[in-house]
Amino acid sequence: MFKTIIVRKPAKSIINGITSNPQLGKPVYEKAVKQHEAYVQALEKCDVTVEKLEADERYPDSCFVEDVAVCTPVFALITNPGTSSRKGEQKEITDVLKKYYDDFVYITEPGTLEGGDVMRARDHYYIGLSERTNREGATQFIAALEKRGMSGSVVEMNEMLHLKTGIAYLGENILLVTGEMIHKKRFVRFEQIVVEPDEAYAANSIRVNDVVLVPEGFEKTKREIEDRGLSTITVDTSEFMKIDGGLSCLSLRF
Repeated sequence: MFKTIIVRKPAKSIINGITSNPQLGKPVYEKAVKQHEAYVQALEKCDVTVEKLEADERYPDSCFVEDVAVCTPVFALITNPGTSSRKGEQKEITDVLKKYYDDFVYITEPGTLEGGDVMRARDHYYIGLSERTNREGATQFIAALEKRGMSGSVVEMNEMLHLKTGIAYLGENILLVTGEMIHKKRFVRFEQIVVEPDEAYAANSIRVNDVVLVPEGFEKTKREIEDRGLSTITVDTSEFMKIDGGLSCLSLRF
């Protein structure tokens, strides 16, 4: 069960966020703020305390707090983002997490790792190797996990920005999967909900205690989740989609 969630308000500089989909246009700041407020309201319906951090204009992508830390039940991992424009955000999130953790681990050069490449399923952590997360970063994280009685393994990737672009663990042994994640042998033991290409963005849904947050506009995926007996809330994240962001990216949950 999650007790605490950390979010950061979008900065006006969000219009300069990193994107692999420039054809979607730049995010509209005012709409992004309203969508973020609705996201927080949805989280607050899930029996958690939400800590809301102020916007940081220095970092256009800083509302995507998931990438700069991984919050395990035992320790906080402070990442080393694989994108130069995000380096520096780690210091800010470390100061925040000192209220919640005593044990910290830091990914160091030449390792890189971003939280969007980390998926927890029970006490095991899957770490995607992407343009943002390299094998050295994953190896450092796995060593920290094993030292504390947990485990981790790497997932080779060829197509997706982050691991959680294409996969989400919903509890009860259920995975949402799309694209290259559908055929990964390491995930055959899970019950898979296959997200069709036209709804691929919905693979980045998140379960928060007894509720699954699903991006708005993806009714097939929403129905598939509900058919497994899970409750859902839809949230509009269209402005964040323009800069490669989704539901998981916008919060740290622990």
